[in-house]
Amino acid sequence: MTLYSFAKFVATACLALSFASAAAADTSSPVGKWRTFHPDSGAPNTIVEITQAGGKLEGTIVELLAGATETNCAKCEGERKDQPLVGMVILWDLTPERGGWGGGTILRPATGGTANASVKLADGGQKLDVKGSRGIASRTQTWERVE
Repeated sequence: MTLYSFAKFVATACLALSFASAAAADTSSPVGKWRTFHPDSGAPNTIVEITQAGGKLEGTIVELLAGATETNCAKCEGERKDQPLVGMVILWDLTPERGGWGGGTILRPATGGTANASVKLADGGQKLDVKGSRGIASRTQTWERVE
């Protein structure tokens, strides 16, 4: 193989890999991995993986980051009580709606409480605005895409 042929091969391989990477991170959907932030300190907290099945989104904690202050859901009730946060579903039943996904539920492990949930992509699909609402009170947190 000549130097020219080798350089051409490397360039083609790099181009193919860049297309594969772009396809793997679909920024038109919330499906993927997201970095969350502690609601009080703002420190990176967890990695949540959002998946889609049966037309609904679900989010599961897959990793605790250095800013995480808890490892178990001490304040949860029922089957989640004292269960490890890694592997816990904290976002469920989100369905497509105008401008995003909604009609779901989110769990806040720090309090054990749940709220109505909706999510909307922002910043070209690199950020996810996650809104929890209870009655007239609501809170929005922005997550960052990691995959």
